[in-house]
Amino acid sequence: MAETPMPVLYLSHGAPPLVDDARWVAQLQAWAGQLPQPTSILMVSAHWEAAPLTIGSTTAETPLTYDFWGFPQRYYEVTYDAPGAPDLAARIEALLGNHRSGSGQPVDHDPHRRLDHGGYVPLTVMYPDATIPVLQISLPTLNPTALVRLGERLRPLRDEGVLIIGSGFTTHGLPFLTDWSTDAEPPGWSREFDAWADERFATGDVDALIDFRAKAPGMPYAHPTIEHFAPLFVALGASSDPGQAARQVIDGYWMGLAKRSIELA
Repeated sequence: MAETPMPVLYLSHGAPPLVDDARWVAQLQAWAGQLPQPTSILMVSAHWEAAPLTIGSTTAETPLTYDFWGFPQRYYEVTYDAPGAPDLAARIEALLGNHRSGSGQPVDHDPHRRLDHGGYVPLTVMYPDATIPVLQISLPTLNPTALVRLGERLRPLRDEGVLIIGSGFTTHGLPFLTDWSTDAEPPGWSREFDAWADERFATGDVDALIDFRAKAPGMPYAHPTIEHFAPLFVALGASSDPGQAARQVIDGYWMGLAKRSIELA
């Protein structure tokens, strides 16, 4: 058992070229350096939706999932050979138990699926030595309330040294971008949603966050599909007090999209 529970993170991971952004890399490296050393890492990425909740490969031999296209070849040659986490997989099944996966169905397994870019892109920056066991699970639903309940079921893992990371992006309105340069001026909808999220995180306004589709300015442009905000709700549920003020570690924009990332106790 850890002396104090591990924190919980919601971070904006970006496309693979985000690793070329020196500021983001420096911020993420500094953040990782301030965290307690995890015994293992549980990753919940925007890029894997599967119901029932599905547990990914527990072996390092399974290749990464290169779930993107149109980028230079070097991005498809990245490796991240972190150890698998079979014990963590078994523990997750035990924790969910009769509560199932948040979708009302039994937990499933996909031995052929390992980390997608929402998982390995930030981890190559945070823990480049790839020595910490890593496991990815799917998003079994996009319903915020159900995902908070799922996070609550996973909360005991924090007492065992597990770092739970929800990996998405605070705004993700790709269809509405007109300037695809990395230093693009943020569209109004991105700024408005980000400012709203800043206030909600600072005050621990979970009810508003859960109802973001109706209450947040900049919608639906900030999230025309909501999978990139969904991992936040797993993180909120896994936190000790979802209504607490979050520590906001990273802000700013990349390609006009908000990189805001938070840490919860």
